[in-house]
Amino acid sequence: MAYANYTQAAPAAQGFSGFVAGLAGRYTRYAKYRRCINELSALSNRELKDLGLHRSMIKSVAYEEAYGASA
Repeated sequence: MAYANYTQAAPAAQGFSGFVAGLAGRYTRYAKYRRCINELSALSNRELKDLGLHRSMIKSVAYEEAYGASA
C-alpha cells in the first residue's frame, strides 16, 4: 500500500526569517479571530438572528473565519 505524506518544513529549518514569518502569520490569524468575536459580540440578539446565528455560535464562527476549519 502506498502512502503520500505532505510535511511542511519546520520554521527552524527555514531559518530565523521563517520563524518570524510563522509568528507573524499566527498573530494575523489570531487578530482576525479576536476581531470577528468582537464584531459579532457587539451585535444584538435580533441582529444575530437575522444572520442565522445564535450567541453561542460566535466563537465557532470566528474560528472558522480565521483558521478556515470548523472547531
